[in-house]
Amino acid sequence: MAWLNEAVDFLTASVARPETRGPFLAVTGASFALGLALSSVLSSRKPQEKVFPSPLKTLIPSLSDAEKKALPLPVDVFPGARDVPTPYGSIRVYEWGPEDGPKVLFVHGITTPSLALGGLAHALVDRGYRVMLFDLFGRGYSESPSDLPQDERLFTTQILLALASSPLSWTGAGSGRFSLIGYSLGGGIAAAFASHFPELLSSLVLLAPAGLIRDSHIGLQTRLLYSKNLFPESLLVSLVGMRLRAGPLLPAKKKEDPKKDAPAEKAVDANAALTQELSAASQKQVLSRAYPNLTTLAAVSWQVHHHPGFVSAFMSSMRNGPILQETQLESWRRLGRILTQRKEKQEVAGLRHDKVLIVCGVDDNIIIKDDFVADATAALEGNVQFRFFNAGHEFPSTRYEELAQQLVEFWR
Repeated sequence: MAWLNEAVDFLTASVARPETRGPFLAVTGASFALGLALSSVLSSRKPQEKVFPSPLKTLIPSLSDAEKKALPLPVDVFPGARDVPTPYGSIRVYEWGPEDGPKVLFVHGITTPSLALGGLAHALVDRGYRVMLFDLFGRGYSESPSDLPQDERLFTTQILLALASSPLSWTGAGSGRFSLIGYSLGGGIAAAFASHFPELLSSLVLLAPAGLIRDSHIGLQTRLLYSKNLFPESLLVSLVGMRLRAGPLLPAKKKEDPKKDAPAEKAVDANAALTQELSAASQKQVLSRAYPNLTTLAAVSWQVHHHPGFVSAFMSSMRNGPILQETQLESWRRLGRILTQRKEKQEVAGLRHDKVLIVCGVDDNIIIKDDFVADATAALEGNVQFRFFNAGHEFPSTRYEELAQQLVEFWR
């Protein structure tokens, strides 16, 4: 098994040594950055089960009521919880707020469950909105299909299934349509969905979105790890699981950079992303009104240890999800053409706001501001409005009150 030891040494050294750590592509921070390098070399393992169960089946039944309340992700973390059976596995959906309020659907990122957007959801409900959140397949309390790639087709289907489960009409005549908000990976998912179903939406809001990350942001070592069939998938699943279970690394000491105009890709590395997650954890988060002490970091750690499908879902999303510009640019361009045509024809059906609202963090080391603004403006044919927070990638889960007010102003 010498080859196995060599593979482990090579992969871990690529991440651990600062002098050899290449710029890792990432969307939600720590585990995203590391996972991209590893998950990109998955081979074709055939799972034994078509659906990975969620902790609702594997863990929750064995817990007492007190233990359930003490979980980093309680079952009743938000109001209006329901579990929706589908051919792809059960989906956990939360929906609450005034039934006659404007409707808002959220799509979260690659590692965190819907908990990460709870503060923003509560803030919008306070302002009279009806909100719906759901856990992506393999996250939170959603099950996960093990025999399908987690790509924009699967995610689009999941959005439609979540909408169809509501006792209210979210898409029919008189529904008022809904605003779609996507964060990080969820931003890439939301943009792809909007490019196919613009008539269902009243507006599109993207928070630090994936989907247009440049191929040039991937370093040489990561490109090597992109090679298919280089390592057995079972090895990679074990390595990624071990790495995620180990938790975040210690943040690197901040150094003054005399070259402020250095290439953006030099800023996208694993440790920088990890530091951003730690900075989010150090700020006050009230993501659940019922459980005000919950944090995204604790919830992610709990998922890694207790959700049987999380690691596989995470890795599949890395490899197949709407992340890279080279695979998603046409979806963004299609959306841009739709908005331009609507504006020229003065149409009123679907996407009533003729601009996409994109909110980014100025200090985001994952979604690089200058590159992204240029690329999104071109792809959307100028049909975009940008707003910025003096924060990193974590701002939706820490600056939610300010963000909610900005969203209300945009919608009005």
